[in-house]
Amino acid sequence: MNPLATMEAFVRVVDTRSFSGAARQLRVGQPAISKAILQLEERLGVQLLLRSTHGLTATEAGRNYYQHAKRAVEEAAEADRSARGAGAALSGRLRVGAAVTFARLHIVPRLASFLAEHPAVDVDVVLDDRNVDLIESGIDVAFRMGDLSDSSLTARKLGNSRRVVLGTPAYFARFGEPREPKDLPEHESIIYEQRGGGVVWPFTRDGEEQEITLRGRLRLTAAEGVRAAVFADLGIAIASEWMFAPELASGVVIPILQAWSLPDIDLWAVFPTGRRASAKARAFVQFLERHLVALEAVSAHSISE
Repeated sequence: MNPLATMEAFVRVVDTRSFSGAARQLRVGQPAISKAILQLEERLGVQLLLRSTHGLTATEAGRNYYQHAKRAVEEAAEADRSARGAGAALSGRLRVGAAVTFARLHIVPRLASFLAEHPAVDVDVVLDDRNVDLIESGIDVAFRMGDLSDSSLTARKLGNSRRVVLGTPAYFARFGEPREPKDLPEHESIIYEQRGGGVVWPFTRDGEEQEITLRGRLRLTAAEGVRAAVFADLGIAIASEWMFAPELASGVVIPILQAWSLPDIDLWAVFPTGRRASAKARAFVQFLERHLVALEAVSAHSISE
């Protein structure tokens, strides 16, 4: 095998965790794959794979090589596609990173449409409310909300969402509804302890400002936990409309203090530093962007009613 073919064979072995799986994907015999990987390890002078009865796993050296090899294979495929023209079909594996709740509500339900549009593309979705290292995790594009802490990232802003104060009708029936932001500390708040959350919030209305510190006995590090706590009538929360989009539309939760404004939250598509975004990543970003335009229109209508 030539060097690029050997790299692709190694990437497929790591992805499938077997020589036979890589052979099936590349449509070659298993002995050819085994031989190529053995020769690669001998040439580099390091062990790239650990072999056991449970399959194959990459060593630390193997994981590092995998990231570079995958990038080289994808860039070569992108060069081929560019030479053939825009009409060439997308293919290969796309790894997408996103926060758990955003992905569950706005990405996963729409994957069927994307996969139908691009039948030769496989999608891995890496779910984490924290900002993971894109290179280390092999992510092609991630969707992040709020201010970008890493200014070196290649990023594209896709849109923004209003933040609202919300709770269930049952909670407000039991404890009353705050009439002004200064009433919020008298209520139990559910605190989201990640970027874009916290306890101190600036409210504005017609030039008037109130900076409020929430009081809450319950703090969570995942948006899914915040949602579950709100639905359990444990308190009120400050969250983006994206986080509660279906429930705001259906009335399961209701927004309050709508005459007051909170800082919006931005959504960014971010790409690994030093890499040109692949055609697959760009196509997926455009696909999601179309959904967000429709979602913002629906949200604006439902909140204003």
